[in-house]
Amino acid sequence: MTAIEWMIVVFLSVGTLFSIAAGIGLVRFPDVYSRLHATGKNATASVILIMTATFIYFLYEHQLFIGKILLTILFVFLTTPVAALLISRSAYRIGIPMSKDSVRDEMKPYYDNEKSSPAKNE
Repeated sequence: MTAIEWMIVVFLSVGTLFSIAAGIGLVRFPDVYSRLHATGKNATASVILIMTATFIYFLYEHQLFIGKILLTILFVFLTTPVAALLISRSAYRIGIPMSKDSVRDEMKPYYDNEKSSPAKNE
């Protein structure tokens, strides 16, 4: 095997491990916030690594430059963390409780101020 083929194997293997870790985190973690953290970070890394391996494979083996793969990597890199953030903030705002094992609630001061201040009228 050449160095490029080894690099493809490493990217696929590490991407698979990240994907497995995301699945384990989704099942094992106690609340929505930690589950989102596990799946958001690991799934993003997993997709990026696997798509990079796919891009390198087609570039190396078939001399095909597939720009859609690069756009997919960019799209996942930009949208998955933002989606996880918005889902977790929405869960917090509607009152889904944190795990009893959570050490601190960093969002509490921000949302306490929001509830105590009068609503802004036009």
